[in-house]
Amino acid sequence: MVAGQLRTNRVADERLVAALRAIPRETFVPETRRAFAYIDEDLPLGGGRFLMEPMVFGRLLDEAEVQPRDKVLIVGAGTGYSAAILARVAGQVVALEQDAALAATARQQLAALGNVKLVEGALTQGAAADGPYDLIVIEGAVDFIPDALVEQLSGNGRLVTVINDHGVGRGVVGRRSGTGFGVMPFMDAQVQPLPGFGRPASFTF
Repeated sequence: MVAGQLRTNRVADERLVAALRAIPRETFVPETRRAFAYIDEDLPLGGGRFLMEPMVFGRLLDEAEVQPRDKVLIVGAGTGYSAAILARVAGQVVALEQDAALAATARQQLAALGNVKLVEGALTQGAAADGPYDLIVIEGAVDFIPDALVEQLSGNGRLVTVINDHGVGRGVVGRRSGTGFGVMPFMDAQVQPLPGFGRPASFTF
């Protein structure tokens, strides 16, 4: 995975690469899917949720420029894989999950990590009680970034995700500066949508 999917796609942060190499991805997917854990595809976790493919996940975190003292919020933590990775490269991690079954799995997987806190709640609302955050990672494709998440960023905080732009997925990094917030696309990426982040259909007569 590291040599064939990450290095060849400009994932250059050595601390991140070491974490991706060290954490066994297969233990975070259903047993029937473990043989496919390292293919470059989103893997079903159940309940309409997916583990993001390695290349896109790696590029998002590389672009996020994770720092050792960063406080990170993961929106849609799933079974805990991303939290386990970020626990090795960031200072503190808050893993937010709204699916009770996935949260139970993540809690078991992350129990031994002292710098990770699992929070259950609505993904679109974030986890304001534990903020502000230096970095927010939204794990899945979204049609929009809720204001509630932007407001939980620190003054110079970053946010990474994949935004659906008229059917085309684009990996973006958002940056907050004072009261302003803007996003910049840096790659094309097709990943599964994160439930709750779709725009409502426009009302028509």
